[in-house]
Amino acid sequence: MNRTITFGLMSGTSLDGTDAVAMAFEKDTMSYLGHISLPFPNNLRTQLVALTLPGDNEIDRMGEASVALVHHYAEAVRLLLTKTQLTSNDVDAIGVHGQTIRHRPERGFTLQLNHPALLAELTAIDVICDFRNRDIAAGGEGAPLVPAFHARTFSGHEARVILNLGGIANISILPANATKSDQPILGGDTGPANMLIDTWTQRILHVPYDKNGAWAATGKVIPKLLDDFLGDSYFAKPFPKSTGRELFSPAWLDQHLARHPGLAPEDIARTLVELTARSVIDAVERFAPEAKTLILCGGGTYNHTLRQALTQHFTGKVFDTSSLGMHPMQVEAAAFAWLAERFIHRQPGNLPAVTRATGPRILGALYPYQ
Repeated sequence: MNRTITFGLMSGTSLDGTDAVAMAFEKDTMSYLGHISLPFPNNLRTQLVALTLPGDNEIDRMGEASVALVHHYAEAVRLLLTKTQLTSNDVDAIGVHGQTIRHRPERGFTLQLNHPALLAELTAIDVICDFRNRDIAAGGEGAPLVPAFHARTFSGHEARVILNLGGIANISILPANATKSDQPILGGDTGPANMLIDTWTQRILHVPYDKNGAWAATGKVIPKLLDDFLGDSYFAKPFPKSTGRELFSPAWLDQHLARHPGLAPEDIARTLVELTARSVIDAVERFAPEAKTLILCGGGTYNHTLRQALTQHFTGKVFDTSSLGMHPMQVEAAAFAWLAERFIHRQPGNLPAVTRATGPRILGALYPYQ
C-alpha cells in the first residue's frame, strides 16, 4: 500500500471552532504530521448556534452559514498546509465531519452543515464527508464513530475506557488488546459534557466557557438539582445510544431550573459539572465495570473542576491521551482523517456493536477536486 496523507477537520457540538489534523498512513503504521485550531468568528458561531434549534427562514440561513463555514474550513486547511510544509498535491483527501445542526437517528437522519464541493474548489483537494448517514441508513445511530479509531490508537494490555469530552460526552469501551480481542468494542454518548456548562457560563458571565472550571469551583453541588437532572430518561437507556443539542438544550436546562428557584449561579455551574461527571461514571460502571483506566480527550479535559470530579468518582486511574502520544484536542480530527483513509481504501469505519448498524459499512461520500 502506498503512503496516504489525509487531513481531518472536526467542528463539534461545543461550537467553538475547528481542529485540523494531518495524518500519514502506510501499511500498518499511522503517524501524526501536524495540528492547528481555528476558533469560529463570533458571527459564524452565532449563525451556527441559531441553526441547532428550529427557527424561521432556515433554508436560506443554512445555505449562507454553509458557505461561511466552508471558507473557515478552507482557512484551516491553508494554515495546516503551511504548518506541515505540505502542498495540496501531497494530500490525498480531506475528511471533514461538518457541523451537526440536527441529529435525529430515531427519525432516520442526521444533518451536518457543510459545502463539500466548495471546500474541494477552495483547497484543490478531494473532500470526503457525510460519514454518519451511511451508518444511519444501515439502522445505526450514526454516532459515536470514534471508538474504532480509539481502538486502533489507544488499545492496551488492560481494559480501558476512552472518554471524549466535547459538547457531548461519549465513551469507547476497549477490552484488553482491543484490536485482537474476541470481545466487542462498545460505546455511546453518555450525555452532556461541555454543552450545558458552556450554555450557563455564556448566559451568566458572557464569556464563551468557564476557563479551567474556575467559576464552577467557587460553587457547591446542589443534590436535589443534580438528582432532577439525572432523572432524565436518557441516562437510563442502554447502549447503543446517541444524543445532542436536540435534547440537552437551553430549554431542557431552564425546565429543570424552574423547579429549583433561588439557586446561586455558581452552584448551578458546579452542579452542571457534577452532572457530566456522574453521568459519565454511572455509564462506565454500568457498561464497563471491569475497566480500571479512564483516558480523557476533548476540550473538557482542561476543565480542572470536571477532571477532579471524574477522578473523585472513578475508582481507577484517570489520565489524558497525551500520555499515549496524542494531544487531547487532536483526537477527534485525527479520527476523521483516519475515516477518510478508510474510505479511500474502501474499508469500513463503523462498529455495529457501538452504533447498532446491521453491519460494517464504508462511511462517507467523495467530492473530487477534479
